[in-house]
Amino acid sequence: MTSMLSCTIRSLPATSTWAVRFSVRSFSCSPLSHATVQPKSKKTLAKNGVKNIVVVDGVRIPFLQSGTSYADLMPHDLARASLQGLLNRTSVPKEVVDYIVYGTVIQEVKTSNIAREAALGAGFSDKTPAHTVTMACISSNQAMTTGVGLIASGQCDVVVAGGVELMSDVPIRHSRKMRKTLLSFNRAKSLGQRLALVAKIRPDYFAPELPAVAEFSTSETMGHSADRLAAAFAISRVEQDEYALRSHTLARKAQDEGLLSDVIPFKVPGKDTVIKDNGVRPSSMEQMGKLKAAFVKPYGTVTAANSSFLTDGASAVLIMSEEKALAMGYKPKAYLRDFVYVSQDPKDQLLLGPTYGTPKVLERAGLTLADIDVFEFHEAFAGQILANLKAMDSDWFAQNYMGRKSKVGAPPLEKFNKWGGSLSLGHPFGATGCRLVMTAAHRLKKEGGQYGVVAACAAGGQGHAMIVELYPQ
Repeated sequence: MTSMLSCTIRSLPATSTWAVRFSVRSFSCSPLSHATVQPKSKKTLAKNGVKNIVVVDGVRIPFLQSGTSYADLMPHDLARASLQGLLNRTSVPKEVVDYIVYGTVIQEVKTSNIAREAALGAGFSDKTPAHTVTMACISSNQAMTTGVGLIASGQCDVVVAGGVELMSDVPIRHSRKMRKTLLSFNRAKSLGQRLALVAKIRPDYFAPELPAVAEFSTSETMGHSADRLAAAFAISRVEQDEYALRSHTLARKAQDEGLLSDVIPFKVPGKDTVIKDNGVRPSSMEQMGKLKAAFVKPYGTVTAANSSFLTDGASAVLIMSEEKALAMGYKPKAYLRDFVYVSQDPKDQLLLGPTYGTPKVLERAGLTLADIDVFEFHEAFAGQILANLKAMDSDWFAQNYMGRKSKVGAPPLEKFNKWGGSLSLGHPFGATGCRLVMTAAHRLKKEGGQYGVVAACAAGGQGHAMIVELYPQ
């Protein structure tokens, strides 16, 4: 069924303000230039009676395209490597860590509580509790804010939060008919009963059942939804390819300049040491233009080149109360301030989490868009990013879909994802949130800013946004 949002947008008169604003235009790559370093003249977001919570540091193993160097490992191997890397980077004693929380999306059935297995493998005490959360692409965001909650409530002083995903080896099940037969086989008491069950097996019982790539509630793939969203917001194929090229170009520049300091080397057992993300691939508009539509065929605009790719990787951050961090002699990277989670229609607004989350978190913090020095948004698809920017810059959308009096405004591109994003660096579903926070913290220091906004969409029509404040230098 044609979406209500698409119908509404297409039914607008061509002369309307909204239609003019959302009309197809060329996407410029001019944001490659450096942003102006801003003076530090803003107040801190500290609140009376509320604990200051800081991220001391964070690391991630290189994010790799699935099916490459991590293909023979298990997810907890990657998570363990990120935990060990964090221990090495911070020298935090294992015994002071009160709790460990990890996010993941497609769980390995042998290690369903992957946080616990990775912690034990990394040498943490068996007395250190650990649990795993899942919230699609904002799973490690949820892990971090769970840690924030534990510290803010006084339950903990030191929490390690992280995330992991291994798309190289996902669980593939027997069909439900075969599973039921096998379970019945275990209960069969005689040879005759077992033979009767075997006789019922048909060829279609052997059809494998892959992990879902579509929304359960809508039966639509995220790529298909992204294509519809791009069409609804009049975002052209050229604009999407230009944005994707920008992401890869900026990521390569950040790699070459050594800006991605959260990336740690990882010696893959039996293989070479991996030292950098392997999905960064600046191309050309001509080459990207040759690719065919990946989801809505043959006329869709979402392709492999302007979509994030299946990725293996893991990340971890060390979160403490400011008091505890200073008592242990640490100089934190940033404060973790206000955050919000949002949910909206998973059919027509599946990927608009940043649009809904950003104004809410700004209001909660008492800030405006102009106060923000750094934006780090998750790039699921180039079309998704551009649709969010257009929605955020539309009074009409704010009034008709968000119940707001006016738009929040679009983040200026000279402040936006300047070191690349998920399109280029990769997107291990459960691990991206930590990358966003650490990149925001490092960019704030590098660019002389004070406030950053981290935002992401997620399956189910959900989203997350958080304010990150640079720790005083």
